[in-house]
Amino acid sequence: MSAQGGPAKATSTRENGQKPETEVLDMIGDKTDTEQQEQQVEEQNETVRIRPSLTSEAPPPVVELPKKKAAAAARLPRKAHLVLRRVEPWSAMKFSFVVSLVCFVVLFVAVAVLYGVLSALGVFESIVQTVNQLTQADGQTTGSFDVSSWFEPVRILGYTALIGAVNVVLITALSTLGAVIYNIAADLVGGVEVTFSEAE
Repeated sequence: MSAQGGPAKATSTRENGQKPETEVLDMIGDKTDTEQQEQQVEEQNETVRIRPSLTSEAPPPVVELPKKKAAAAARLPRKAHLVLRRVEPWSAMKFSFVVSLVCFVVLFVAVAVLYGVLSALGVFESIVQTVNQLTQADGQTTGSFDVSSWFEPVRILGYTALIGAVNVVLITALSTLGAVIYNIAADLVGGVEVTFSEAE
């Protein structure tokens, strides 16, 4: 009876739609295996998402500026705001000496050329004749002073050289003194502010 009752119970449970315990345990084991496999696949997917390969990464999009804006940005000149704190007196003296020497040479050449042109035109002769007519009395051959000696080339060029040499000395000395005075004033109130910018 007991042997028959056992299968009868099993069959009755099968007929009622319930599964035996062994089958239920097997199904639970299958479910856990499938769940573990799904978890492994998800972990692999997560690792793939976290660590993508460098070859699969798409390059970042390149944003191109409009040509007008790029050209305007390229054309903007740079500016530099500077302050002139000190002028070296020695460099100021050298620079002013060279500039004044060049001015002296230019002045001497200009006077020599101008004297040659006026002498060729006969301007000095006419001036001498006019002065002699005004200063000489009737019947006198010579006046009280000789006007023609004023317009001799040696005297004119000599005076020009003397004036030029004095100018060289004065300009050099005044420039050096001006640099010293500027340095003193810059120490007291600050230097001259200058703004430089690039040409467009």
